[in-house]
Amino acid sequence: MRELSEVRIDKFLWAVRLFKTRSLATEACKKGRVIIDGAQVKASRNIHQGTVFSVKKENIYVMLKVKKLLDNRVGAKLVVDFLEDLTTDEEYEKFELDRLAKQLNRDKGTGRPTKKDRRDLERFFGED
Repeated sequence: MRELSEVRIDKFLWAVRLFKTRSLATEACKKGRVIIDGAQVKASRNIHQGTVFSVKKENIYVMLKVKKLLDNRVGAKLVVDFLEDLTTDEEYEKFELDRLAKQLNRDKGTGRPTKKDRRDLERFFGED
């Protein structure tokens, strides 16, 4: 693997498996879901080693730091060699609460809650 000094942000996001395809990574940049230094970036923006950026994924902003650059997609187990997760615990708690809220809100006409739904409700409200 050759030593890189800079890589396009969309190519890097695809290579570290944050997006399934490069076109999805490009689309996320166009929609303003990728932020560096408080500003939305274009897909053609070059990043360097040590760059800190955030990506909006499923209603939370995941903050990441580039450890090493790459331009080819790597296996999931190798991603930790290239990225460092700087996301706060509050963001992950926000995501978990949002996920639970979506589970608890049932659409009208979907029938009675299942036993699993009841157990989840009891666990959420702290009932025994």
